[in-house]
Amino acid sequence: MSRQKVEKNGSAGKCELSVWCRAITANSEWPDKEEFLDVIYWARQAIGIVVGIVWGLIPLKGFVALLLFVLVNAGTTYVYFSNFQQVDEEEYGGAWELTKEGFMTSFAGFLVTWIIIYSGLHFD
Repeated sequence: MSRQKVEKNGSAGKCELSVWCRAITANSEWPDKEEFLDVIYWARQAIGIVVGIVWGLIPLKGFVALLLFVLVNAGTTYVYFSNFQQVDEEEYGGAWELTKEGFMTSFAGFLVTWIIIYSGLHFD
């Protein structure tokens, strides 16, 4: 029952049961830094896949699509940890460390998804 800490003061402890519950709750407490980095990593993978699908459907191509992916991916992540979760960036090595967490694997997932969707829909 170590992971299932439940506080008696009502709503303050109801999201300590799940990492994903804390991930979607603003200003959550992150006692384990690795859990927060995991949330950043997996959220970024989801962003990469979703953006790859959208870019393939629109269809975007070339350098503009790559640049827009970088801006959307980094911008979304930055807004998430700085405004939504309001974590102390210095505890994680600074804003740059959090912004680049999982970026390359997200980029790879984006490229694969984007290429498959774009090629499947816009080439004969």
